Amino acid sequence: MQGKIGFVGMGSMAQAILKGWKSTALFAEDQFAAYAPNQEKLRKNAKEIGFEPYSDLPSLMRDCNTLIVACKPDQVERALGGVKEQLAGKTLISIAALWTFERYAELLGDGVRVQFVMPNTPAMAKAGMFLFEDNNSLLPEELDAVKQWFSSIGEVEVIPTKLMGIASCIAGSAPAFVDMMMEGLSDAAVSCGMPRDMSYRLIAQMVVGSGRLLQESGEHPGALKDAVCSPGGSTILGVEALDKAGFRAACQEAVHATMKRT
Repeated sequence: MQGKIGFVGMGSMAQAILKGWKSTALFAEDQFAAYAPNQEKLRKNAKEIGFEPYSDLPSLMRDCNTLIVACKPDQVERALGGVKEQLAGKTLISIAALWTFERYAELLGDGVRVQFVMPNTPAMAKAGMFLFEDNNSLLPEELDAVKQWFSSIGEVEVIPTKLMGIASCIAGSAPAFVDMMMEGLSDAAVSCGMPRDMSYRLIAQMVVGSGRLLQESGEHPGALKDAVCSPGGSTILGVEALDKAGFRAACQEAVHATMKRT
């Protein structure tokens, strides 16, 4: 896919994705552009990250063959609804939560080729999880190219439309739950005398390593937990404490609470 790629919105997630892409060899240096209502912030980000800032959305749409919809979900209809004629024949990649292929079809008709992708914040570290809705209207070669773009800064998983809600919760919202867990572990480490920065290093690597072990071993998480728990050892006492505190039930409740908004 050739031509300029335009971002509609330049918030934290768009910045993370763009910074990741610019660190790869997949794109030309001058291939990116963006529009956002806050022009002062847009120009500041353009200077820091390296993209062409646009002062109006119609001009961005005119000059870009591919558009990344990265504005807030409640802004999508207002941003695109009045310019849908200009989108005819364009490729639209949306990272706006809850905006599925069906919703775009209702808003824009069938003249725009659309793919909904749900990212997550680890994209900032080129370790993102990108959920591709299986229902899309991209050409085969476009879909291959877009998957390659996102694979360059993380993992890509194709998800049935009916599972996009729960998948977005696990991949998109649950990093906040893990962050809270890491914060709690760090507080405990500090209370036991460990410097804060040291606790962060140990905890971060522990989470990365545990995730990688789950990926590569194919073992059930319970089996991996059992492997750490020696009979009469200290780890099983910690596991018992977590169970008494309702740790697993709290994780389940967090997911169900998040799903109420999807």
